[in-house]
Amino acid sequence: MNTTVKLHVKKDRPNYFAIIRYRDESGKERQKLETSDIAVKGNNKRKAEAWKDEVLAKFLRERTGLGIDIGNNEYFVDFIKDWLETMSITKKIQVTTYGSYTMTLNQHILPYFEPLRLRVNEVEPKHIQAYVNYKMQTLSPNTIKKHMANISACLKSAVRQNIIPYNPADRIEEIRKVKFTGAKFMGEGEIERLLTHFKSDPLETAVLLSLFYGLRRSEILGIRWSAVDFEKNTIVIQHTVVKVDNTVYRKDLTKNNASNDTLPLPAIIKSHLLDLKIEQEKLRRLQPNDYCDTGYVCAMPDGSPMKPDYISQRFRKVLKRNSLPLICFHDIRHPCVKLKTKNNYYVFVTLR
Repeated sequence: MNTTVKLHVKKDRPNYFAIIRYRDESGKERQKLETSDIAVKGNNKRKAEAWKDEVLAKFLRERTGLGIDIGNNEYFVDFIKDWLETMSITKKIQVTTYGSYTMTLNQHILPYFEPLRLRVNEVEPKHIQAYVNYKMQTLSPNTIKKHMANISACLKSAVRQNIIPYNPADRIEEIRKVKFTGAKFMGEGEIERLLTHFKSDPLETAVLLSLFYGLRRSEILGIRWSAVDFEKNTIVIQHTVVKVDNTVYRKDLTKNNASNDTLPLPAIIKSHLLDLKIEQEKLRRLQPNDYCDTGYVCAMPDGSPMKPDYISQRFRKVLKRNSLPLICFHDIRHPCVKLKTKNNYYVFVTLR
């Protein structure tokens, strides 16, 4: 039986108390009672939970061998690297997610914690809170919440392995997520202006699909002609293309279940895609030996599929050349999010 501690309340006791259950050196089950000075009355449950964790930590320190393996206590930075590698090997995360986590680890978490030289059992809530406070100076709350998801999951693993008695990441101040309101300049007039400058550009289809459906870059690049049904007037989003560490991954998965969807194909989008299909067929005939038919809707003149970097770089280049606000490609999907359900995906700008 592992050493455990549970919080208790009784009517005849004014304060919270905890019972520690463990086995002694002979293997016999034992229990020990600890009483706090935290009153049951009032909003003190969270304070009592923190006290309970401290009780267990103190008990384990005093009785080395009953729970924590002090001799196998790595430095925190080494432990989080091992944890991430384990997550990848055991297929708990996708390869693209692994790449994103690795980037966060190398660019932010490791540079901050390496100089501190904290072992896993030395990491306290104050250290995690200090990291959050430091990063709040340069990063958004939403980004820091993603960092904390990694740190917390890593420390949770340490708890499961009985390396630490509780997760210190659970004891910091809540980071409130900031609701994203989308690119502020993207009103109807600005959208028309944007489409005008991308007319006949290699990115015209990508820009149109992002504005109209609110699709992510990875989802747009993953659309294949086999997913477009001109008879049923539907388009299926089920395949994505992403780049991680200079490697492009193509997979039959979307970011989340909500993104895996069958969308309607209204006349204006259908007309655009039919014209694009005819244009690609012309290019195929002009390059009988060099055309690379991979079946993707967003393709280069030689038929090869567009790469994520190409979309991002060319998008910014066209914006700069035409003196448009320099936003990232991902931003243009947000105006649609508010409009697509209200308008049932029917186009909300006039294309010329």
